[in-house]
Amino acid sequence: MTTTNHTCPYACTFLTTNGVRLHTIIAGPENGAPVVLLHGFPEFWYGWRHQIPVLAAHGCRVIVPDQRGYNLSDKPPRVADYNMDALSDDMLGLLDALGYERATLVGHDWGAAVAWWTALRTPERLHALVILNVPHPGVMRRYARRHLSQLRKSWYMFFFQIPRLPEWLIRMRGFAAGRRALLTTSRPGAFSQEDIARYVEAWQQPGALTAMINWYRALFRHPPQRLPHGPRVRVPTHILWGKRDAFLEHEMASLSRDLCDQGRLTFFDDATHWLQHEEPDAVNEAILDMVQAHKEA
Repeated sequence: MTTTNHTCPYACTFLTTNGVRLHTIIAGPENGAPVVLLHGFPEFWYGWRHQIPVLAAHGCRVIVPDQRGYNLSDKPPRVADYNMDALSDDMLGLLDALGYERATLVGHDWGAAVAWWTALRTPERLHALVILNVPHPGVMRRYARRHLSQLRKSWYMFFFQIPRLPEWLIRMRGFAAGRRALLTTSRPGAFSQEDIARYVEAWQQPGALTAMINWYRALFRHPPQRLPHGPRVRVPTHILWGKRDAFLEHEMASLSRDLCDQGRLTFFDDATHWLQHEEPDAVNEAILDMVQAHKEA
């Protein structure tokens, strides 16, 4: 089923994967190289608004789902439904539904965590990996245990373990906390008032806020299982990292690259956690470089 609505300028489809229906944007030529863009918290497909038209114009087949629990996608009720294996299986099922054996996977925030995990579990399904401002999962675990400064930055992850209270506080005064979090942790101008209004509209979808927070709850209550192929990433990987990230320390970027067989790392000194909003041209160029490198391989 293909639909359009006032918040989406592209053709939007609902694809069934891994037992859920994901609202998905698809743009670009049908025969283009498949590129999947995975958003994080508290965004939705719209977080890639600066990437979709550019990648499509350069011949990519751009696939951008609202991940489970977000915006118009299904919102399973149990915390366990948001474990990392299920989230990764959503992406594999998405490729299957569209008839792709492999794709380039790009992720930011939680989307990057899903991208890392998919590359570690099923490297044979990916051409390449582009990661924005999230470390390798093994690096995150080890680093947070040894660095109190990172634990302090991750305070909200522990707060989100409390039932119902986080949802209530975020929802107060028209989602003031959510709006403030985006605006105060990003570079001035990264998010317009129109952008914020679209995010609020997505957060207001029935069940969305609890489902979004359940990703954090599942990480604590249903942690990922041991990886079948070990901690090394065999997929060609380019890590992009804004050094002014308010949530994650940039020292983890180099440690993550060291776990990649074919890893690159690019720092952006003046960018924050919201890298694809603040440095869209550089992010687009990095993605296209990875796609082109695959074509020439």
